[in-house]
Amino acid sequence: MKRFFKAVERDGSFKKQALSQAAADGGGYAADGGAEKREPSKFMAWNANSFLLRLKSDRDEVLSLLHRLDPDVIAIQEVRIPAAGRKGEPKNQAEMKDDTNAAREDKQAMMRALSMPPLSDYAVWWSLADSKYGGTALLVKHCCTPLSVCFSLDQSEGSKTKHEVDGRVILAEFHSFRLLNTYVPNNGWKDEDMGFPRRRAWDQRMLEFVTRPSNKPLVWCGDLNVSHEDIDVSHPDFFRNAKLQGYTPPNPEDCGQPGFTLGERQRFAQCLTDGDLVDTYRWLHKQQEMDNGFTWSGNPVGKYRGKRMRIDYFLLSRKLLDRLISSEIHGHGIDREGFYGSDHCPLTMELGKATHEAGRAVECVQSKQFNALDA
Repeated sequence: MKRFFKAVERDGSFKKQALSQAAADGGGYAADGGAEKREPSKFMAWNANSFLLRLKSDRDEVLSLLHRLDPDVIAIQEVRIPAAGRKGEPKNQAEMKDDTNAAREDKQAMMRALSMPPLSDYAVWWSLADSKYGGTALLVKHCCTPLSVCFSLDQSEGSKTKHEVDGRVILAEFHSFRLLNTYVPNNGWKDEDMGFPRRRAWDQRMLEFVTRPSNKPLVWCGDLNVSHEDIDVSHPDFFRNAKLQGYTPPNPEDCGQPGFTLGERQRFAQCLTDGDLVDTYRWLHKQQEMDNGFTWSGNPVGKYRGKRMRIDYFLLSRKLLDRLISSEIHGHGIDREGFYGSDHCPLTMELGKATHEAGRAVECVQSKQFNALDA
């Protein structure tokens, strides 16, 4: 079997990266890169569907992508590494589990990957689930260290250090904006605890979060598990009429494919409107792009072959819109080219400095988009 990482030393130890104060406050591994500090401008988000697996089975392609895109911030969803802590005891969601042989091997493999370029350029914060499910990670270049990092939508003083269930939130504060990385719970097919009620409760909390007064605008990214409009899915009628065999939801607004029910879409629209948020990809890409305009693609085998959805986003407070330079999706085709083994593909966004020059750059990009539409 091909080795992706160097062999473990005989004593099983590995060198940990030094902890910076900012990383220590948020539970992240960091090293003092010595570079001049600045605010991040290039962002990448990706539901990796097991971050460690991607770094093993798709390592060369993933690292090549990171070298090419060179993002300042990488927001990962579905890390799929369990949190530290013994069975039946409270978990430390900021640390990877290492109390079994298998868990130690996984943790060592991840730490080796993080110790090599280009990932060694980043400090890492984790918010992990109790089991090998869900979880999020935030990787930030050492030269762009955030002012603070927390893990809850509840921003009261006593709750900032607490983690959301399943590690679904990482919130980082920078000088001129806040960055929110979320893995939104799937709506499910049924009106049961882990289905419609859980998603409705989450959406209500998100609405409260985005409308809460703040002195800094918001960048919200990640797997938001909703396709806003018909243009955001490849086959609207298929998704609208999808159902679980033998079950009909009691409320019509809950009918259809999870992520494309009327209720989810309406609640998402309310978050955008009341939170004064802009969908950056749709702002710059007005028409449906059938080849590369979707972030999730169904299994290439079976009834979901060719069925695709745009459920991963970069959303932006409108007051940051004059800084928006680009918002792109990096996967295409029904065979998941550029997905790197996941069922989601990476997406990126770039912001310019808050200057007149950046504003003119945005106008130029928008002008090209409108000219393309006219053609």
